[in-house]
Order: sequence, then structure tokens, then C-alpha cells
Amino acid sequence: MLSKSMAEPSSNILSHEARFSWVRLRTLVMLRWMTIAGQSTALWVAVAVLHVDIRVDLAATVIGLAVAFNIVATVVFPQNRRLSERAALLTLLFDLTQLAALLALTGGLTNPFAVLLLTPVVMASTALNLRATILLGFVAVGLLSALHTYPAPMKLLNGEVLQVPAIMIDGFWTALITSVGFLALYSRKIMVEIFSMSQALAATQTALGREQRLTALGGVVAAAAHELGTPLATIKMVSTELADELEGQPELLEDVELIREQANRCRDILHEMGRSGKDDALMQIAPISALVQEAMEPHLDRGKRIVPRINGRINDGPGADHMLVARQSEIIHGLRNLIQNAVDFSASTVWIDIDWDKSNLKVHVGDDGPGYPSHIIGRIGDPFMRKRGQVDPNRPDYEGMGLGLFIAKTLLERTGAQLTFANGSEWDKNDVSIEKARPTGAIVEVVWERATLEITLAQARAPLGDNPYFDY
Repeated sequence: MLSKSMAEPSSNILSHEARFSWVRLRTLVMLRWMTIAGQSTALWVAVAVLHVDIRVDLAATVIGLAVAFNIVATVVFPQNRRLSERAALLTLLFDLTQLAALLALTGGLTNPFAVLLLTPVVMASTALNLRATILLGFVAVGLLSALHTYPAPMKLLNGEVLQVPAIMIDGFWTALITSVGFLALYSRKIMVEIFSMSQALAATQTALGREQRLTALGGVVAAAAHELGTPLATIKMVSTELADELEGQPELLEDVELIREQANRCRDILHEMGRSGKDDALMQIAPISALVQEAMEPHLDRGKRIVPRINGRINDGPGADHMLVARQSEIIHGLRNLIQNAVDFSASTVWIDIDWDKSNLKVHVGDDGPGYPSHIIGRIGDPFMRKRGQVDPNRPDYEGMGLGLFIAKTLLERTGAQLTFANGSEWDKNDVSIEKARPTGAIVEVVWERATLEITLAQARAPLGDNPYFDY
């Protein structure tokens, strides 16, 4: 569905390992300064306003460690330093233990700010791999359990102890432990979905960009053929005049004749290459059958039979109709991915049916393979449905990730199409010929509203006019 050569660039750029280096040290330093300011303010309010008995010297020392950590990080490392996975994990472990130490000096789990112990775990679940997140989660659970096992109740300066019922402390500890797992799992699941989608969209943009470059190359060739007509005509005109003046000098006349001959040859070559001209409607408009043919061409020599049919008739048969549509790279590449997927899984034959009525244009791509597994048919079109390293027996040399169908679906939907995935039904192959048969394996139906895609012949010719023809 997506060739390795196409998949590798985006995979290298957006690989899961590369995501670790996206976290800047400066970002964590700025967040830690905000944390230090909050901790200092809370400590001052507790002592000066609420008159809580706190070992200010020890608490200030713990906050000072965070200040020292920030200063060292700012002085030693450049501001644009990107953290490795190990460095990010150690940084978050420091933040976790620093906060736990401050809580131990300020009431433990009776301190409502104990909920902030969840923050480093949630950050790890969004930026680090699963192993690092689990490690940080276990450390957080251990620190919370230590604060619960060895309580340090708050006291006021007058000696009054702020008592919290034991059942409330037990419930708060249980809630925090549960929150560590739930929030980490929740945030990680969401971020993995977002990251996977960004990978798939990057691969889609790469595929579309490649198709657009190929299309643009054809336009450049036609434009060059058109523009070079004038200088070639000038060369031929000047060489003709020189030939008239050099009739008495056969040596020079032979060279001039050679120049004129080569100019004529260039004219013929360019006329053949760019006969349509740079503004030819065929560069922008084509029959839907031509787009399907272009999409299936790379797969014609792969040992499988591809049967295109227009309104039930074989594509190259007599009486085939043609519907003109805008020649869009998204349509060509999207259909190409669908056809590649069908060829990969078919036993021997792929059918491509093009049908339209007054309202819709439909393209069906089906095969005689095993079809879509019933347990994933509802998820077809999502990227990365299969884990990396899981090899499909039908394509042992291809490490599929669901990107091909995602790219096809995304590109075709950009043109206004709606895709439906289904499986065919079995039939007796002896009843009909292969040209009239119907798919028994996977089937993809692509449907456009005809009004949004079709271009009439009058519309195609009106704004462009006839192609200029040069002659000399």
C-alpha cells in the first residue's frame, strides 16, 4: 500500500524515538521556575498568614535545590538544548522527588498540593516511551505510599494539630494511586493517537507531493516545447538566409545546411513532446478512465490480471463511454494505493469498475483475495493498525502499518469522495467469464457527487481555446 522508499523518509523524521528529542530543556526550566515561585508563595502564605508550624529552613533548602538545578541547567547547557529520553526521565524524577520531599515537610497527604505529584507522570506519558512512563509511575506510587505510611500532620504555631480523619487520608491516597494510572493511560492514549495521525499525515503529504511533482514535470515539458518554438524558428530563418548568401562557398554552406537540418529535427522532437502546448486542457482534464489507467499502470506487470470496466463493459471494448473530470493528483495517487492493495492480496485478478448515473460517479476496486478480516473492517482507513515488525504472509517483504489505505482515503476524501470498505461473496467461477465476474475478496467503493467532479467538453475548451501551433 505504501512503498518502503516512500515510507522511510517520514518514518525517520517522525519516528517514535525521534519524539523524545522534541522536549527542550528550556521548556522544563521555565516550568520549574513557575513551580518554584508557586512553592515559595505557598510556603510564605502557610507560615505568615495561616501560622502553620513548618521547618522553614528545611523547606527552603528543598526549594533551593530546584533553584540550583535550574541555574546549573541554564548556565551549562544552551537554551535550545533538546533532551534525550534518559535526560528527560532524570529531570522528571528530580521534580517528582523534590516535590515529595517538600510535601513530607509540609503535612504529607494532608497537604492538598499532594495532587501535584501526578504532574511529572502525566508529562512522561506524553513525551517518553512506555517503559519510562511505567518507571516514573512506580516511583510516584512509592513516594505516595511513603507519605501515607509515615504521616507528618500539620501543626499550627500554637501547638494545635490539624487532624484529618484516617479514612479521608486512606481515600485520598487511594484516589491519587488510581489517578496515577488513569491519567497516565488516558493522556498517553490521546497523545499516541495524535502522534500517529501526524505521522500518517506527513506520509500523505510526502506521497501527494511526489505525485504533484510528477504532474508538474509533464507540464514543464509541454511548456518548454511550446516556448522553444520561437528561437528554433529564428535559427531556421537565419540559417536559410545564410545558405542563400553562401551558395558559392560549399564548405560553409554544408555547415549551415547541417544547422538548419538539426533545427528541423529539434522542431519535430519538440512538436511531438509538446503538441498539446502548455495550456492544453489535457494537462488539466482527462477522462476518468484515463486517470484509472494511469493509476493502474505501475501494477500491470506484477503477475496479476487487472480488468477495468466502464458501465459494465471492458475498458478497451467498443462503445465505451468517457466522462471528463479534473485531473487531480489526489485522485490518481489515491486510486493507485487502492489498486496496489488489491493486487497485493488478490489471488489472480483485480476488477476496477467505473460507473456513473445522473447523480454520482462510482469507482469500485475489488479482488479475488481473502478479503478484509471481519474484526478490523470497521477500522480500515486508520493509520498504524498493525504494529511495526508484524509481517503479513501475503506480503513477506512488506512491513505494513495501514498507511496505504489511510493515504488513499485521505487523498480521495480531499476531492470530495466517500469511501466504503466491504467484502464480496463467493460465486461459481464456471458460470461467467473472468471479464464479467465480480470480486469475491475485498472491495472498496469510491463515490463522488458527479456535479462536483465532472467537467463538460464545452467547459474544458471555453477558457483555454485552441492550442497554438508553431511552424516555420
